[in-house]
Amino acid sequence: MKVGLAASRSLRQGARSQLIRLVRRHAPLLRQATVFAVGGTCDAIRRARLPGMREALVRLPRGFEGGLMRLVAQVVEARPEDALDLVIYLLDPNDPTSVFPEAQALKRQCVVHGKPFASTFAGADEWLRLVAGRSLPPRLLAAQTLALVAHDRLKPDMVAFARRHFALLSRFKARVATGTTGGLLQAMARKRGARDWIAPMRSGPMGGDAQIARMLLEGACDRVIFFEDPLVAREHEADIQLLERAARVVGERAVCLNDPASAERWARALSRAP
Repeated sequence: MKVGLAASRSLRQGARSQLIRLVRRHAPLLRQATVFAVGGTCDAIRRARLPGMREALVRLPRGFEGGLMRLVAQVVEARPEDALDLVIYLLDPNDPTSVFPEAQALKRQCVVHGKPFASTFAGADEWLRLVAGRSLPPRLLAAQTLALVAHDRLKPDMVAFARRHFALLSRFKARVATGTTGGLLQAMARKRGARDWIAPMRSGPMGGDAQIARMLLEGACDRVIFFEDPLVAREHEADIQLLERAARVVGERAVCLNDPASAERWARALSRAP
């Protein structure tokens, strides 16, 4: 497995930082992987002297020296043996570099190529658990609310995804969705005999993303599956960024999936986990 790894400065400082806690928790898996770590992130892991991790690390230049750009190139690499399988970029929402072109391109190309992109501690922790074949904590889903969001071109994909994994998604305590997506999902659920399966929000451009962002911040929503269409210009880009920023503000507990391929992989892994 090949993992791209980066972390904002504030999230990699000290033995109790998110980065070091994540790597320590999943060291058995990461020691067997090749971890391409951007400069400062790699240096922080080396300073922590975690057993066996030094051999797994490939140090890239620092972000301002092109390290993130190198990760973008590895995401789009055509040869499977050279391409990254997973990108973890622990992002502090107050870090100005999170809106630099290379940071945004890294996430966008992961969406384009269907590569898991984890920008929160909770999301990275969950991906690494599932890759290792480990189950999530008992009763976790039953205590959580899931948000389902999809851009226009991908609404049919969201409905098809929910239909395939209806039993899994029904394990959540509650489900919410923006605008038209919510209506389509509810119509699908009614055909399966499930009334009020999903709670509707406003459409994204009319404030639905902001409603879900507030739920994330208040602890009323725990994860988002967002089928983003990276190939079209989006007039409400600020609303989309607001939703992602909210997830990163509460990154210790919030999980966000951004594309159909990653969501499918997540659902299958979760269904297989003991």
